Amino acid sequence: MNSEWKIVADALRQEIADYGGLLHLFEEQQRYLFARNPDAVLRLSGEIETQVRQLHEARRNREAFVAAFAIENNELPTATLRALLPHFALDVRPLLEALISEINVLIHRVRRVSRHNHSLLARTVEAQQELLRQLRPDAFTQTYAPTGRVSLSGVRPEPAFKVAG
Repeated sequence: MNSEWKIVADALRQEIADYGGLLHLFEEQQRYLFARNPDAVLRLSGEIETQVRQLHEARRNREAFVAAFAIENNELPTATLRALLPHFALDVRPLLEALISEINVLIHRVRRVSRHNHSLLARTVEAQQELLRQLRPDAFTQTYAPTGRVSLSGVRPEPAFKVAG
């Protein structure tokens, strides 16, 4: 039982580190969005995908250990870690509770920043499309997508600017 809480705590710490890393990448992406640096935004998109995969792996590992711990303690494998806290020693419960709470706070922050960045990216694309429509209005046709949203179609691959003469 003594080593089990350490394994759980280490798994939670790894998740916290991975969420923190993801949050840092999203905040960095936001800075580059405001600085209008598309190359850096694109580079960070790849780093964000890698970090998300790493985070999912850490979470799967922690969930697998918690499920095994639950079974060892005659609980359902789907039991949450918070529900399993009574099976840990009294003196380690506050640590585990704090780690669980920190993960939940980070999840909330990551979701908020991710939504904000997504919104910024969508607005950037809309602004670029509007600029292109103003420069070449005859090159764009608006239609409705099967989802009911307006989409651009019929974009002709003509050069935007032609050499005179």
